[in-house]
Amino acid sequence: MKIFAFFAAILATAFSLQAAATPLETFCPHFSTNMPIIWQATTNQLLKSFWIYKRLPPRPFSSTVISNAVVLASLQSKRFPKPSINDFSLWEDKGPNYPGPIPVYFIISPKSATISYGLPHPGTNTMDIPADKILIQRAWADAAKLGVNPAQVAFKEMTSRFNHDESYNDLTNQLCGRGVFLSRKLDGILFWSNGTEDDDIGGFWIEFGSHGQIRAFSLVWLDLKRSELQSVASPQQIIACIRVFKTMSLPNGNETNYFERLKSLAKAKKLTITKIMPCYDGEGVYGETPPNDEPSPTIAPFAKLEAIADFGNSNVVVQLLSPIISSDVNRLLKAK
Repeated sequence: MKIFAFFAAILATAFSLQAAATPLETFCPHFSTNMPIIWQATTNQLLKSFWIYKRLPPRPFSSTVISNAVVLASLQSKRFPKPSINDFSLWEDKGPNYPGPIPVYFIISPKSATISYGLPHPGTNTMDIPADKILIQRAWADAAKLGVNPAQVAFKEMTSRFNHDESYNDLTNQLCGRGVFLSRKLDGILFWSNGTEDDDIGGFWIEFGSHGQIRAFSLVWLDLKRSELQSVASPQQIIACIRVFKTMSLPNGNETNYFERLKSLAKAKKLTITKIMPCYDGEGVYGETPPNDEPSPTIAPFAKLEAIADFGNSNVVVQLLSPIISSDVNRLLKAK
């Protein structure tokens, strides 16, 4: 899945190891075997079973969706591509002797079910960014232009873009863009992402800048079909996964001491699970990385857990990723 691949990239960067050789346990807190784990999360609203989905072969975007995407990107002066299963991209004009890679600012990729755009050189203007209410209304309208059924998405989050200082740190007093993320829903369950221009969002994300100019947008809409219904994992099964180091800890943003924090987290004297939230991820199955960067044929749910780690004299709120269907729990426990 994309999340696991992301963690693998962290490790590969830190230790120069190949992601394919990275075990799941590397990203999981190694709690003491006798540490109490208390389940206080409410499960009354949790489904009793979840659908696993199969990814269907790619198909072209419609001519209407393509033309509307071109208009949203203000690229009417370029040619309108015809529906096809082949990728279509527009690159910045950097001249014949440009020394680096040529940036892509518009792409239609039926193979990844993605249409995305990023305004080249969007500038740093912070003036007259419309109110959030207006931006959300525009996001819903623009999503519909790209064929998104309003009943199949839900507003999830606003994102912010700031100008940077010389060290590329955010200047939080210089807001230059506001994004709206409409997450896709499968059986009422949202996708994991909080909304970025990344290709794994599962839904529609759009960012506006000064005077409401569209700075970027991304539509990711896999063609999926229900495959099989799987029973939900019990709290005891999820706790068993925690004990054998099968629940990943999320990084806090772009933290640089991730692995140090992971080691310190393992010193907790007690862990209390306070919340469980099912999610889907557009890249596959929890704890599995598709070989050779091939798209996973299967899309399965997982869980985001919120917990309190008690160190005796202090508490820390922790977020963990966990399997949520019994078949995934059984697979991971057998792999131990």
